[in-house]
Amino acid sequence: MYPCFDPATWGPSLDAAVDAVQRGAVVVLPTDTVYGVGADAFQPAAVAAVLAAKGRGRQMPPPVLIPHVRTVDGLARDVPASARALMEELWPGALTVIVHAQPSLAWDLGDTHGTVALRQPDHGAALALLARTGPLAVTSANLTGQPAATTAEGAREQLGQAVAVYLDGGDSPLGTASTIVDATDPAGLRVVRDGGVPRERLVEIVGEDAFAPGPEPEGGPHG
Repeated sequence: MYPCFDPATWGPSLDAAVDAVQRGAVVVLPTDTVYGVGADAFQPAAVAAVLAAKGRGRQMPPPVLIPHVRTVDGLARDVPASARALMEELWPGALTVIVHAQPSLAWDLGDTHGTVALRQPDHGAALALLARTGPLAVTSANLTGQPAATTAEGAREQLGQAVAVYLDGGDSPLGTASTIVDATDPAGLRVVRDGGVPRERLVEIVGEDAFAPGPEPEGGPHG
């Protein structure tokens, strides 16, 4: 357990987390929504270890946290203007956007069907870590079926020795998961999970016409 409260003193804690990520180990990090458990998105064995720590299979691939909206174009293709507008307005923040992944990427996040869920978290420690590691495959720090951890200790109680480094940034500011928007349907955007950003705010930014007609599906391929 490494303290990660103060940018002036969290250097050694981030060093430990960066070292763990580089060697393919699993880390827990604070974000603005809930605590995340993650690893290097480009090390398939590390991503598999994240899923194993949660007791989750390949059919539920983890989202990818990124340090900046500029990172999107290296990871995604054919991003609709509406999705880009949401990213520009709401990142960093509690919005995850599912987009088509670049086919050339050498990664294996699970059964993604050619998509990837991206988010830039609004948390200083998380962004400082991402700036050094690059994209991380990160999902909520809990055992599948259990509540998402909002403290580092809560994450450790659930995940234990499966995690090499726990970064303790205190209580999660938001304490609820991100909203997930699927931007891969030509018919328009779809909200596949309600979370930290209300639908009304999304509509305020891009308009109702940007959303696909019909009922929103329950759940989603990422989480």
